[in-house]
This record gives sequence, structure tokens and C-alpha cells, in this order.
Amino acid sequence: MAGIEHGIHPRQPHTPDLHERLRAELGRIDEQLRSLLDAMDRVQGLLDAVVSISREVELPAVLNRIVTTAMELVGAHYGALGVLDESGDHLQQFIAAGLSEQERAALAHTGFPRGRGVLGHLIRHPEPLRVESIVSHPASTGFPPGHPCMRSLLGVAISVRGEIYGDLYLSERRDGQPFDTHDENVVVALAGAAGIAIENVRLFERVRVGAEQFQRLLLPTLSDVRPFTAAAIYRPAAEPSQLGGDWYDAIPLPGNVVAVVIGDVVGHDLRAAAAMASTRNMLRALLFEHGSAPGAVLTQLDRTLQAMTSNPITTTTLARIEPDGPGWRLRWSSAGHVPPLLIVPGRRAESLFAEPGLPLGVDPEQPRPDHSRYVPPDATVVFFTDGLIEHPARSIDESLRELTGLATAYAALPLPDFVQALADHHPSDGHDDMAVLALRTPPA
Repeated sequence: MAGIEHGIHPRQPHTPDLHERLRAELGRIDEQLRSLLDAMDRVQGLLDAVVSISREVELPAVLNRIVTTAMELVGAHYGALGVLDESGDHLQQFIAAGLSEQERAALAHTGFPRGRGVLGHLIRHPEPLRVESIVSHPASTGFPPGHPCMRSLLGVAISVRGEIYGDLYLSERRDGQPFDTHDENVVVALAGAAGIAIENVRLFERVRVGAEQFQRLLLPTLSDVRPFTAAAIYRPAAEPSQLGGDWYDAIPLPGNVVAVVIGDVVGHDLRAAAAMASTRNMLRALLFEHGSAPGAVLTQLDRTLQAMTSNPITTTTLARIEPDGPGWRLRWSSAGHVPPLLIVPGRRAESLFAEPGLPLGVDPEQPRPDHSRYVPPDATVVFFTDGLIEHPARSIDESLRELTGLATAYAALPLPDFVQALADHHPSDGHDDMAVLALRTPPA
């Protein structure tokens, strides 16, 4: 009491000291918030990366996406992915990113690494590896001539079903700092997603190959159609499980006549493939039993299918090529199908536009018109499905014009090379399966 009575007060904190402590505390909180935001950005970046990688359906594209995504996530200047061979001891494939054209040219003669040095260390010891100085690592064997200078390294193994598939390598952070624990954690997480993506692509490829093999088993081997020559090609849809309903056939008939058919059953599943096989076999039987015009045969086929099956809607073109004086006569009828092409030597290819008629399975009582065209010797008639020309960015007429240009340009090729060229350079977007059948009349 005496101190108070004499004007002595308890000591208060000095105001500048309090401000300093508050500023320090606010700075610490700000730093924590920045770290939290950075961590959230990394997590979001990782999620985006996993989604982008999972969208790829071809293995080379997946591997390249893994490398470039890892580089983006940690800000690395260089990245690479080494794929191991079956023994797991050596690199079979090496995908590098971040190299300039000059650096790639300088390393062109060296080939890809063989899994020695620090890279080999990660093969033998597949735990995550962070190195601040590559040359000082005990396993380092130096760099080949022309190799860019690299100091730091972050390496992570990629496993597929518990088996080491390869190793992901990153070098040189763009900010000059060594790779840290956060970088390692992000890349390890990415490697886990990469393993799943690689396995999915492998499965995708197995399904695609299986579907294609099944489809090809349903397609016929072209018969000997002399005096004509014929060639055909089939390409599956881009999606792996998309069994197609495309088919073709060429059937020699008495009197130097050949019947040609191409068709497309609506749908991309097992039902469409089965419908395609049954329709093709039924049409073959009708062709051998009847010598009728193509339109009458298609009408009989449509009625038979409606009475006996529940097949989906089908488009098709049926044609007969028969002798006519010094040349040949093409007679055809279409059930909602795209027009064939005619290529006469010395002329531009043309689409044989005509009344297409209704697809099979719509109204079997509607009449089917027949069409006729003289075909000179050494001419080519091309039948195809709409998968060859359909593209969402252009009309069918535009694609047909582009196809006639391609057919004109490749007309002089031998027939197998000709159909191959059309399938390789088609104007479609490749989303649908496609079939091409070309028949060439004998020379004069």
C-alpha cells in the first residue's frame, strides 16, 4: 500500500516490445497459412495429375504424361522414366523430358542409359532416393559426353501389382534448391497412381486386342474372285471394348459374276457382332439361291431377318458385277448405306450417289431401288462403312470429297496397298470401326 500511496505503479510491458512480439506471432501464423495453402495446392495438383494420367489409353502417352506431370509438381527442370526389362536388372526403355534439341542431338549417339551408376542404384534398391550431389554419390559413374550438368536427383520406383515396372527420375529444381521431403512425398504418391494407370492401360490393350481378334474371326477370308482382284481391310474402333458390326464379303457366282456386300449393324457390343455374323451368313445363302437383282435380295433378307431374328437396324450395300460388252456392269442396291466409289483410270474418283433406301429392320415392305453403272476394264469399285468418313467437325459430304481425293491419289497402288492407304489416311476421327473392300475389274 505504501508504494501506491507514494505513486509507485506495477511495471507494464513496453509498447514497442509488445508490437514486436505481435508482429513475430503474425509472421509465424502467416508462414503457417502459406505452408498450408502450398500443401493444398500440391494436393490439388496431385489430384489433377492423377486424373490427367488416367485419361491416357496408350502406354507411350501414359509414360510421357507421368514424367511431365512429376516435373510440374515439384518444379524440376529434367525428368525421365526408365522401364525395366523382364529380368528387372536393366533399363529396356528410357523416356526423357526437359532436354533441349541441342542436348538431345548431343546424346543421340549414346543411346539411353543402361541402368548403371546412380540410376542402377535405384534399380537395385527401389526405395525413394534423394541426392543433393549426383557426382558425390558412391554409385556415381559420371555423365556421358554431351550430357547436361545435373546436380540433384530424386528417384522413385513405380510398381505394378507389387512388381517394379520402372523408375521415375527428376533432376534440378528450377529454384536451385535440393529436393525436399515434400517433393518426395508428392512423387511417391504420383508413382502409386502411375502404377495403377500403367496397369489400366495394359488391361485396355488386352481388351482391345481381344475384341479385335474376335471381330476378325467373324470376318471372312476373301474368296478367289477371278477374273477380278479384291482386297479388304478392317480397323477396330478406338475404344477397346467396342465390338463392331462392320462386315464385308465377296462371293464369286456363275458366269464371271461376283457379288459384293458391305454392311454395318447399329451398335458396338456382342449383340451387334452376333447380328453381323448371322446377317452375313443369311445373305450368302440368299445369293446362292436366287439370281435376283440386288434390291430384291435385300428385300428378301429384310423380311427373313424380321421373321426369324430380333437383329438391330443394319445398313448395307449389295452389288453384282457382271460382264457387259467390253467391260462390266455394276448393279447395286443400298439399305441406308454410304455410296461406293468408282475409280476409272485417268479420271478422278467419284461417289456413286443414288437413292439409298431404308436400312434393314425399318420397313421390309418398302421397295428397294436398284441402280446400274457401266464399269470399264481396269477400274476400281470401293465399298466402305461410315467409320471411314464420320467426323464430328465436318459433314459427310465434306468427308466424302476428301475420300475421293485420297482414292484418286492412291488409285495406281496395288489393291492391298490401296485399301491400306485409305485406312491409314481416312478422314474420320477414328471413333468407329471401319471396313473397306475394293474390287478391280480385269484389264482390257
